[in-house]
Amino acid sequence: MVYDGIILSLLIGWFRGGSLKGLANMKLRFGWLFPLLLAVQFIVFFLQERIEWIAKMSNVIFLLVYITGLAFLWLNRHQPGFPVIFAGVLLNFIVMAVNGGRMPVSIEAAQFLGREYIEALKAGLYGKHQAITSDTLLPFLGDIIPLSPPYPRQQVISIGDVVMNVGAFLFIQHLMLSAPRHRADDAEETTGAPASQ
Repeated sequence: MVYDGIILSLLIGWFRGGSLKGLANMKLRFGWLFPLLLAVQFIVFFLQERIEWIAKMSNVIFLLVYITGLAFLWLNRHQPGFPVIFAGVLLNFIVMAVNGGRMPVSIEAAQFLGREYIEALKAGLYGKHQAITSDTLLPFLGDIIPLSPPYPRQQVISIGDVVMNVGAFLFIQHLMLSAPRHRADDAEETTGAPASQ
C-alpha cells in the first residue's frame, strides 16, 4: 500500500509543479536501512515456505524489522511527514506484536482477493499475515479496509497503512516542491537568452 501512496505522491507533486530533482536533495540518517529492511521482508516472504527455521523465526524477524524501522524513523523525525509515518508504522507494529508477530487480516474484507488467499489465511499464515479470529487482540488495527475497483489494485489495508501513506505523501511533496520545475525552466530560459542573441 505504501508503494501506491508513493506513486500517487510523485504524480501529484509533478502536477503541482514540483520536480523529481528534489528527491536528490533527500538527506536521511542511516538511509541505507530502508532498502535493507525491504529486502529482508521479501527474502523472508519467499523463503519461509521452503526453509523451516525461517518459517519458525519469521514472526520474530518481522518484529525486528519493524523495531529497526521505527528507530530509523525516529532518528529522522525532523523530516516533514516522518512523525506521521512513524505513527502509522507504530500502529502496525503494536497490532502485530500483540498477535505473535503477524498482521491480522479480516477474512470478510479480503473475500474479493480470491479463494486461494482466503484458504491460506484460514490454514494459518500468508507471508506475515494471519486471519482475524475471536482470539485476535486489537483487530481494528489489522488489515480490515478493503480496496477494490475502481482502485487500481485489489488489497486489504490497515489504519496504520493509511497513516503511513499520509506521511509519505507529505514528505514527497516537500521534496518535490523544494525544487519546483517552473523555477528551473525559468532559469534555463534566462541563461539561454544572451546566447541566442
